[in-house]
Amino acid sequence: MVQATASHLLVKTEAQCEALKQEILAGADFAEVAKANSSCPSSAQGGALGSFGPGMMVPEFDKVVFSAPLNEVQGPVKTQFGYHLLVVTSRA
Repeated sequence: MVQATASHLLVKTEAQCEALKQEILAGADFAEVAKANSSCPSSAQGGALGSFGPGMMVPEFDKVVFSAPLNEVQGPVKTQFGYHLLVVTSRA
């Protein structure tokens, strides 16, 4: 089964998500931005989610994680939890 490793951050609004994406694209460290802004418990690890397979995350998240280019900021991705930015670091 395919496995991916990814990091993400979760915020309430699309506008906040877009603003954080711009900070990261301008050179801010993804993990530091996640620690400071994400409402997900993974923020303590800089947004790191570890390794997981298809179906272990919500469908909107899976769709991006298992198709997006590696090491590029993706999002905003809307789920029932809010708006995510994510970076897929590996897929095998």
